[in-house]
Amino acid sequence: MENKTIRSVSEFNTELKLKGFNVFEIESDGNATRTYSRKDFYKICLTTGKSIIHYADKSFDAEGTVLFFGNPHIPYSWETISTSYVGYTCLFSEAFLKSDRSESLQNSPFFKIDGTPILQITEQQREFLNTLFKKILEEQQTDYVYKDELIRNYINLIIHEALKLQPLQNFDQHKNASSRVASVFLELLERQFPIESNENPLLLKTAQDYSNALCLHVNYLNRAIKSVTGKSTTTHISERIISEAKALLQHTDWNISEIAYALGFEYPTYFNNFFKKNTGTNPKNFRLESV
Repeated sequence: MENKTIRSVSEFNTELKLKGFNVFEIESDGNATRTYSRKDFYKICLTTGKSIIHYADKSFDAEGTVLFFGNPHIPYSWETISTSYVGYTCLFSEAFLKSDRSESLQNSPFFKIDGTPILQITEQQREFLNTLFKKILEEQQTDYVYKDELIRNYINLIIHEALKLQPLQNFDQHKNASSRVASVFLELLERQFPIESNENPLLLKTAQDYSNALCLHVNYLNRAIKSVTGKSTTTHISERIISEAKALLQHTDWNISEIAYALGFEYPTYFNNFFKKNTGTNPKNFRLESV
């Protein structure tokens, strides 16, 4: 029997975060499933089996071989129907593909909320794509000094091959689109937290920021959020920022200026005014009262 080294989820995630890239084979028993932070990584998955994939406001029935593209900014879930499921998964950060590819990824028809993230694959296409994934898997294990560049080329080749293919058409729009949009927004909002470093400030701070990230018109987003939750988009964002601000004030030794910057405020005064407006006290007094 072949001996396989089993790594813990934490080991896998640490390696992924350090390299900005990982690829693995999906085995038929499903034991190869890994947990990773979709907040940081794009995903390309080549799978053979039967499943239902929920992506943004659509659900796709996938049977046979499909090529799936996951955007870390757009929530999705995957229901496996088959007892046997095989293929490959490739995870990578924007930084791994370098800045000259970042914009094209965001604008790609595969990575937009209103795009086509799932492609039906023929047997001939599957054989060719399998070869590319195997090449990436093999290269990942080598000590070749330029292997990252070679792996990037393979990923780009997969993306270019996908551009030639037709998207999967058998999808159902969710009956309650507003409910799904609200779910997508709330999950994306939560993914911005916790703030782990004051060197990486909060990026999405306004309703417009979120509408841009989700490729939705801000008025449509606002109407959907209000109709489903009874609160405005801005209220949800403000409440979550205040919750994070309280946690940082209570559980870190960052000064007020560092916390303000980490939460996306250009000046500490703006943060002080925002905090007092929403809590009735200023950050300094809140920290003292929490000791």
